[in-house]
Amino acid sequence: MPTLIILAIVGLIAQLIDGSLGMAYGVTSSTLLLAAGINPASASATVHLAEIGTTLASGVSHWKFGNIEWKVVGRIGLPGAVGAFLGATVLSWLSTEIAAPVMSLVLLTLGVYILVRFTIQSVTTEHLGKPLRRRFLSPLGFVAGFVDATGGGGWGPIGTPAILASGRLEPRKVIGSIDASEFAVSVAASAGFFLGLGGGAIVPGMALALLLGGLVAAPIAAWLVRHLPPRILGSAVGGLIVLTNVRTLLRSDWIGASGTVQAFSYAAIAAVWVGAVAWSLREHRRELVDTDRRRAEALDPA
Repeated sequence: MPTLIILAIVGLIAQLIDGSLGMAYGVTSSTLLLAAGINPASASATVHLAEIGTTLASGVSHWKFGNIEWKVVGRIGLPGAVGAFLGATVLSWLSTEIAAPVMSLVLLTLGVYILVRFTIQSVTTEHLGKPLRRRFLSPLGFVAGFVDATGGGGWGPIGTPAILASGRLEPRKVIGSIDASEFAVSVAASAGFFLGLGGGAIVPGMALALLLGGLVAAPIAAWLVRHLPPRILGSAVGGLIVLTNVRTLLRSDWIGASGTVQAFSYAAIAAVWVGAVAWSLREHRRELVDTDRRRAEALDPA
């Protein structure tokens, strides 16, 4: 019971992050399940089953707050579902000995990407209002869906920054559209895992706990996306994912690092993590000052 309560809290926190950043529910939840000793395919299958409910709730919540561009949802969601189904099938074929470090490596890469992306770069809107083409969204959706299923997360970390970088859609609508389209990805991935592994590979209690926590957080996150500084949250979440998956890899048979090497690695990552969050906080404050100055100049050009 204590484990399920902790998982519910993790599901709540993960959905708050995902609904506010447009990413990291799967990465955060899968990282925790791997750390708890769940085999990679079961971890990803359990998380994606929970995501069927959380993504539906998140999509409805974002829709009510006007955060969704439905053309984007259709153009990225269907290719994403195809990629997720294939990714789930591939992961189902891999042995646990191979899949565990591979999945941790994928999650680590995504964590580093999130950390770097939100620490060094703000969100651009220079091409706001220009259409997002199918030839851009379809391949993006397929790749993101495949990585999402094989890595236990990746739909948001790949899809959200790519669309944000285009500057063609408001950040809140990027996040809302990615969260809404993830429903199709979660359904397709769950179907792929069910066919490849059977229902016994899924841990129902864990999936339910993650789902309940996520359902509570979904409407809160859809509201927070209008108010929470994504730059600071992204740096904080990215560092957590990096630290956790480095721990898994260092303890794996692939590396088998000594206790001294592990301790040094954790200390180095923690130092970089704290520095990244401090930098993001400083840059966020600077951006607020610059925005206030531009508004004042616009009101009083003289």
